[in-house]
Amino acid sequence: MDEIFKECHMNLEKYKLQVRRYWQMIIFRYDIRREYFTIGIPVLLAFLLLASALFAGHALPMGGSDSSSGSLADLPVEEREKLAKELAAKIEEAEAAGENADIDMKTLLEEKTTPKKKDLDHIIIYALLIAIIPFAIDTFIQKKKLRQQEIAFSEFLFKMAELMRGGIDPVKAVIDLSKSDLGAIDKPIKNAATKLVLGHPFEYAMEGVAEELKSKLVSKYNNVIVQAAYTGGNVADLMQRTSEDMRAVIGIEREKEGNLKQYVVIFYLAQGVIVLLIYLLSTSLLPMIQGAGSEALGSDAITNIDFQLGFFHLIMINATFGGLIIGQISEGDIKHGFKHTAVLVVVSYLACTSLILPAGPADSYSIELVSGGNQKLPGPGMPVTDPLVFSVKDQQGNPAENITVEFSISPPSGHIAVNKTTNSNGTVSVAPTLGKSDGWYTIEAKAGISKATASVKAGY
Repeated sequence: MDEIFKECHMNLEKYKLQVRRYWQMIIFRYDIRREYFTIGIPVLLAFLLLASALFAGHALPMGGSDSSSGSLADLPVEEREKLAKELAAKIEEAEAAGENADIDMKTLLEEKTTPKKKDLDHIIIYALLIAIIPFAIDTFIQKKKLRQQEIAFSEFLFKMAELMRGGIDPVKAVIDLSKSDLGAIDKPIKNAATKLVLGHPFEYAMEGVAEELKSKLVSKYNNVIVQAAYTGGNVADLMQRTSEDMRAVIGIEREKEGNLKQYVVIFYLAQGVIVLLIYLLSTSLLPMIQGAGSEALGSDAITNIDFQLGFFHLIMINATFGGLIIGQISEGDIKHGFKHTAVLVVVSYLACTSLILPAGPADSYSIELVSGGNQKLPGPGMPVTDPLVFSVKDQQGNPAENITVEFSISPPSGHIAVNKTTNSNGTVSVAPTLGKSDGWYTIEAKAGISKATASVKAGY
């Protein structure tokens, strides 16, 4: 049994060596670098995601309404006029036949438009996270590994000084220490010992250690070791003082990073405060301002501004660049800020989608017109006589409270509130103002992907 186990272990080690050998051959032949996997591939995937989203018809939300399919505002002026004439003809035919003239605009609109989702801003956030998270994780791991290597190198200097106190020369000290466990620098020291055994100079072997570790601190103290070994004198004491000095420098850097952590906490709290303030503005103050502004100006110009969407973009931009600033201030390099950017963007995005942006799954609600349809006004430019009332229900048929309903009007010369929230009965009312031309106007209300329409005519 033991022989079988030993044979399996030997075969496993053999396969490991073969795999390692082939991997090194591939690296040397094709110059494969870590950045290909941490930067190149993620950025390429992010670019492909954006390109496929654009090709699939996704677009940035402009002017408020975020529709999941084609909307009247997406059509050119000529097509909107043609669509309005078709709708008017259908309504007149229905009236002449004595039928209900409340014709649904949804089917007619879908025949004329290509489905278009205005959620490219969300996809940009996904692409950003795909592009930066691998690099952020790699940067964090590499920094942690580098700190461990610097600490291990300072301990290596101390052990080397102790051996030299016993009369061992630097070359023999490196070879002897390579046979022990040196932790994070075990492999570089073993490579240096191999070079020394093969007859390479001490300077060449130690420079190889500095190149493998890629640490400015190690390179600086490595030069001191090499110069001391060639100069002679009390090299052991110099080695010990060098080790103590290196430990002191590492301790100072740790203390500095610890002192700067309070600013990291402040930046994170500031981002949280921004999200909280915008949530309070969106739920309490802005609806009051929009209502007061609409009454004072006599139009829905203020209510046509989608503040929630603008606030969402503001929070995301602040999270992206705020994380980079945190990395520059706390760790002295902007590349260390990508991990803060990833955390801030993810947390802020979840907060925005649950608190600030219209809530609820896209297919959870149904909406229908309750009253106010088919009104006929004396002329253009007038508000409707009776508000249009829509009812929103969940999948169980219960009234849906506090659900954001988005509105649009066609032709777009009219004025209407961009969005309103349902009351405790699941209803929402809106009083649009018609445009400056005679004819039929179509008001579209949307909750999730469910839509309902109402028709109002200007001029008898």
